[in-house]
Amino acid sequence: MARLSPTRINLINLKRRVAVARKGYGILKRKREVLVIEFLNMLKQSSESRSKLNELIQESYKVVETASTYVGNFELEDVAMHMREAPPVRMRVKNIMGVKVPHVERMPGTAPEPELLFSTSLAVDDINDTFTQATDYIIAVVQREQGLRRLVLEIDKTKRRVNALDYKVIPGMQAEQRYIRMRLGEIDRDTFSALKHVKKRLAKAERV
Repeated sequence: MARLSPTRINLINLKRRVAVARKGYGILKRKREVLVIEFLNMLKQSSESRSKLNELIQESYKVVETASTYVGNFELEDVAMHMREAPPVRMRVKNIMGVKVPHVERMPGTAPEPELLFSTSLAVDDINDTFTQATDYIIAVVQREQGLRRLVLEIDKTKRRVNALDYKVIPGMQAEQRYIRMRLGEIDRDTFSALKHVKKRLAKAERV
């Protein structure tokens, strides 16, 4: 970095820039802390949702096996042919400290009915119930894991900015301040010495 001219106005500007940089450093540190807390909370929720999803999927396939025993594969295939498609979802954006985190939810009014239209057995109805629950957890897992990815990227970016301010930008400006103070001190001493020399010559000339 090129040295600034050792002037008092540059020293004043540097002081202001250091103050702004320190304020920005504090804000970024607080942002990073909030993002880390949010990340840990979301990670815990995601882990719980994924664990529950795995349990529901295993349970769902057991229910399918049970229903197959009661009504046979032919009726299960017939029911599957008439099942409604999975309800549509929509994605909105949740803002966390400037980070756009996706929020996925079912479209309003599209919640599945508790029973299948063509069901002939409680065992078949159980298939609908368990897979509906699994779908809800799939949405939750997708939402949180996408949010985790975005939070990780933002935490890393914020960390790099904090480190740049802490180890490069602020120390660099402080070193420039010290350099200007040193040069101004040298200039002041040279000026004082020159004035003192001129004063002596004037006094000598007056005596002559």
